[in-house]
Amino acid sequence: EKASGLPSPSPPARIATTVSRLCIPVTSTNSSEASLSFEYYDMMRRLGRQQIHLVLLLLAVIALILLCGIVPFIATLNLARRTTGLDDGLIRPQHQRTTAARQINAVDDNDGEDEPSSSDVTQPVGKENNVADAEKFQEKVHADHHDPLNVVVLYADDWSFRTLGAMERALRNTNYKVPEFIKTPNIDALAKNGVLFTHNAVTTSVCSVSRATMYTGQYASVHRSPLPGDTAMFADDKWNETLFPLLHDKGGYRCGMVGKWHHAAPPGVHDTFEMWRAYFGRHYENRDGRMEHVTDLNERDAIDFLKDERRGEGRFALLVSFFAIHAEDGNPEQYRPQNRTSHLYANETVPTVNLLLFNETRSTPKTATDEHFRRLPPFLQTQRNIARERWIYRYKTPAMYQHMQKKLLRMATEVDTAVGNIVSALRERNVLDNTLVIFTADNGNLYGEHGMCEKWYPYEESLRVPLVVYDPRLPRDRRGIANDEFTLNVDLAPTILSAAKIPVPNAMQGRDVSQLYLNPRSRAWWRKEFYYEWFFGGPHDLPKSLAYVRKDAKYIVYPEHSYEELFRLSVDPYEENNTYNLTLFQTSNSLMEDVRGRFELVKSAAERGAKV
Repeated sequence: EKASGLPSPSPPARIATTVSRLCIPVTSTNSSEASLSFEYYDMMRRLGRQQIHLVLLLLAVIALILLCGIVPFIATLNLARRTTGLDDGLIRPQHQRTTAARQINAVDDNDGEDEPSSSDVTQPVGKENNVADAEKFQEKVHADHHDPLNVVVLYADDWSFRTLGAMERALRNTNYKVPEFIKTPNIDALAKNGVLFTHNAVTTSVCSVSRATMYTGQYASVHRSPLPGDTAMFADDKWNETLFPLLHDKGGYRCGMVGKWHHAAPPGVHDTFEMWRAYFGRHYENRDGRMEHVTDLNERDAIDFLKDERRGEGRFALLVSFFAIHAEDGNPEQYRPQNRTSHLYANETVPTVNLLLFNETRSTPKTATDEHFRRLPPFLQTQRNIARERWIYRYKTPAMYQHMQKKLLRMATEVDTAVGNIVSALRERNVLDNTLVIFTADNGNLYGEHGMCEKWYPYEESLRVPLVVYDPRLPRDRRGIANDEFTLNVDLAPTILSAAKIPVPNAMQGRDVSQLYLNPRSRAWWRKEFYYEWFFGGPHDLPKSLAYVRKDAKYIVYPEHSYEELFRLSVDPYEENNTYNLTLFQTSNSLMEDVRGRFELVKSAAERGAKV
């Protein structure tokens, strides 16, 4: 163009010319030259695509690496920054003792009502205006329009929160798995017509301790009756202020107890209990020369009490204390369901967890491996650990796991059948609509998780148990709700006494859980943390363990061994990784100070008998 002296074309004209040369079929007489031109352009096009693919792949790898590193780091920062103390959101050790003393002294001056006050030990210490705002929501709702309710407590043994069909929906988007084939229709029906508490826990995961806590509404460190032979809670000045004497003496209730009491008979037992039939320990009992399954006896004795003509005379309270699904210790079979349920679950595989990422399930617990057992504190990695000893003859292999779990589930279904018949007896007597019915358990159970079995330790599977409440005061349009606040076994006695319109004694440490479904504003002041204690075992058989629990973190102390564990539950729901000494994410001194500070606070309050 320059040689010809013609004017240069504009940029759009150049682009059009180039495109036309590339797109119009070649008419040049030099075919080899045209072929080379196309090969050149084709090669460049392919090389460009390959480079783009390589760059995209490299970016994807970098993004994945960053994601794997940043997500736990962010979770750690969020956990560390959780506001639980001073203006900067952290409880500093130098402030902790004075803060704890101030709160606990304030609780000791409480007027005895079981609603929390601004000094409630579970309320974070914060800015004054935050405390003032919280006080607006701390009133208690009294359902004065109802008469005192009858009470039936269906109290199971060693029943995990996963062994209940009603929990399937609550656990659907978690890593825990409820067997879809489990048959608990009657307990599920109570939940459908009442309230399911999905985060109910025990303050000590041991049969005798938890039962004494249910009777007294107190932590073990207060009622001091952890073992079956202990009688501290029966002292006159204490026993008369516990659940059943108050129901009988203050409310005029006719009381019955059938099944597992697990302590010595209380003083004046037949003065308090119109029916007292205590038995447990074996799955088959000799009754009048005939061997009968303990669950059948529980059911029959309960219905005998309910159908007694005297039930028409005033209010009644019945404790149906099942021995199932506790194993029969010393019997090699461990679980002995009835012959009539032998067909149940025979062709099923018991799933244990949801692997959400890969959309699959496992037939043994995710943490039931040697690797996870080796992650435990060193002093638990021994067969002297009773929880490990029982794992060996119950869950050592996948086949043993399936065999034992299916028998356990059959016994659970048998308990559910008994529950259905007991509820039917209430309906036949026309008293169901003025009866508070509670289904819960004394403790949870490790089904091989962490390479252990049963309870004692403050791991999730051990301390978390089901709680279903059927309460006729609940409006029909609100029945079937689920509540995920922390409820505890210390709450049972205050809840029952409140339903009976009997004042809750100052000595009881729990709360009335009916506030969670009768008072829609109760979530503003309900507990967000709690203290766990076990301090009665040997240092090697069942070492003492104490814990501070909230939904995003769990801090465990083994005082005999000066050993600590810290689990970030928000990113580690199975409690697989103790981050106390982990330097990769450096759990942060601020987080450690936070949980230690709160631990000391709730521990001191629980041991002093304060409201929790």
